[in-house]
Amino acid sequence: MAGKAQVLYDFTAEPGNNELSVQEGEVLTITNQNVGGGWVEARNSRGDVGLVPEDYIELNPSSSNAVTTQYNNAYNPAHNNSSANTQGVNGNEALTATAWSNNSSADNWNYNEQEPAGNNGSVYSFDDEWDDDSDDGKSTAGYGGTQTEEGGTMQRGGAHPTMKIKFPGFSKTPNPEVYLLTKHIAKGNDTLPIYPGEVGPVWLYSQIQLDCVVADPKKGSKMYGLKSYIEYQVTPDTTNRPVNHRYKHFDWLYERLVEKFACALPIPSLPDKQVTGRFEDEFIKMRMERLQGWMSRMCRHPVISNSEVFQLFLNYKDEKDWKLGKRKAEKDETVGVKIFSIMDPELPELDPVQVEQKCETYSQFARSMDNSVKELLAVGNLHWKRCTGPLQKEYRQIGKAFQNMSSVFNTSGYPRESTLTEALTATGKTYEEIAEIVAGQPKKDLHFLMETNNEYKGLLGCFPDTIGVHKAAIDKVKEADHLVALNKISQQDKHTMEKNLSTMSYALQAEMNHFHSNRIYDYNRLMQFYLEEQVKFYETIAEKLKKALGQYTTM
Repeated sequence: MAGKAQVLYDFTAEPGNNELSVQEGEVLTITNQNVGGGWVEARNSRGDVGLVPEDYIELNPSSSNAVTTQYNNAYNPAHNNSSANTQGVNGNEALTATAWSNNSSADNWNYNEQEPAGNNGSVYSFDDEWDDDSDDGKSTAGYGGTQTEEGGTMQRGGAHPTMKIKFPGFSKTPNPEVYLLTKHIAKGNDTLPIYPGEVGPVWLYSQIQLDCVVADPKKGSKMYGLKSYIEYQVTPDTTNRPVNHRYKHFDWLYERLVEKFACALPIPSLPDKQVTGRFEDEFIKMRMERLQGWMSRMCRHPVISNSEVFQLFLNYKDEKDWKLGKRKAEKDETVGVKIFSIMDPELPELDPVQVEQKCETYSQFARSMDNSVKELLAVGNLHWKRCTGPLQKEYRQIGKAFQNMSSVFNTSGYPRESTLTEALTATGKTYEEIAEIVAGQPKKDLHFLMETNNEYKGLLGCFPDTIGVHKAAIDKVKEADHLVALNKISQQDKHTMEKNLSTMSYALQAEMNHFHSNRIYDYNRLMQFYLEEQVKFYETIAEKLKKALGQYTTM
């Protein structure tokens, strides 16, 4: 039974990808709602049939329920035996929760419509296959995109309609009591030690720095050629053996890292998803560059780079190894605030007052740097637009004005005119060349300045949530005396909470010391590169102007 749907946003189809262009307000007939991966097959009023992103349309409720019921009866025998399978689930959710969908939590971008399932609230795939959903949803590319957080969700802004993405563990501030009252600290191979360093508490760093290369993007297809995707080759320098990953695999890794570490370590977002233009060379090049930046930053983190899930991503041997590792990672119970239970600082216990002071210092710095990074991005974005717009146009106009003057001088008939008119013409052409140099310069230097600051904007955007966990723990410890007086906890419980709060503080200090070390390295290297390119830029212009000057005779 076909259903009806109204188009919410304009969508332009990718050539050769079986997609259907639609316009806002258009009414479609749904011919196949079971495509999966955030797509549906639909027919417009002209009889054209193709794939449309399901987030771009609004299904007619009665039609949606009818299609869902028909699908569940046909493909989900358990549906006929238990009404619990669909209770409280809308049409899209029911389709997601079937074996046909095969989506893991990292593959579905409709997070606010999903209910957690499985261990630790994770949304697990109903199958181990990875070949039945799209790599991309709606988002933005380029500079100037914004990210805002409201009520525990993050909205990615940009040229396309946005989706709210629920952070695992951050739909609200995690309850720190789960860890604060833990009396037995885990020991063994999984322990995360924290050592006293020259700058304060530090993580354990490996002697050999891990890195990897993201390269060689190739286009593949699935669903009998109905859908296409880009696959990247990821090669760690420890093995030099490449493994292949699609964007959604990176997304799965990101979700696992957030779920496991985000209470203690800020995990920056991946480059945004995109529906249209995702197979264009420029977009693929930009995405690959940003995935490289994200992976390099993860490789530089001593905790993340040595984690089992990250090592799986870089070093899985074959498809079976990948699936087993994936399943194990999704069942990991040491997630959220429990991550602090495997941390073992070899340092004296801190007073709660010290803990609060440190936390506030870090919070203020992160907030101030975030504002500074956003200011630099705004200024850089404006300068980029001026270089490729008004400034380029002005230099062209100057060049054209000099050449016009040369043409006028040529009409004078004066016999000793040629040297001056030739020099004027050359000067005009020089300014036209300068116009092109000015327009092309941002790609040579400002691009890298903007990319690095975009990385830090994403990283700093994680700090409020991470620090919020620590502030919630501080508040709980402050309540300890009152709870002891009410006989709700014992003095021993209070001491356990203070000791564990101390461990949390050392983890935050170690992370901030890692952040500062990377910040100094990144900006020192970045500013050297930027200024070197600026020097070359102005030297090139100066040489061209000197050459033009040399064509004028001294009177």
